[in-house]
Amino acid sequence: MITDIEKKIIASIQEDMDICQRPYLKIAKKLDISESQLLSSIKDLVQRGIIRRFGATIRHQKSGFEANAMVAWQVDEDRVELVGEKLACLAQVSHCYRRNPSDQWPYNLYTMIHAADEASCRQMAGEMAMNTGVDVYTILFSRRELKKTSMKYFP
Repeated sequence: MITDIEKKIIASIQEDMDICQRPYLKIAKKLDISESQLLSSIKDLVQRGIIRRFGATIRHQKSGFEANAMVAWQVDEDRVELVGEKLACLAQVSHCYRRNPSDQWPYNLYTMIHAADEASCRQMAGEMAMNTGVDVYTILFSRRELKKTSMKYFP
């Protein structure tokens, strides 16, 4: 059972959050509750499994990046965790995840990188390859954005 205030809380955190010192305080004020009450309610919703994850969407164009690319890496399975951890720690990597390769697509590790232009993305990927010792990779550049919306549970 979800209370009315919990529905309002869920509705408020499913929208874009302001980038400010205390975004939850700003939300709490709009809901006419205290910041601690808001945070406590969110923690309770998480513990009850009603909220399963928080996600962030990077709007790279608004942050000054004109190019972004998915770099697909072919990494030996016995090194994939180590290489993945190393790549995930890099400031230029916003996403890093492992997927099962196939006969038609041998890549098993993916990183999303962002830069001012495509040449910079290529240079970045080359440096990442040298630093990890992974020399089999392909770079897939984004050409257009198809969807960037989140689920809306309570309008």
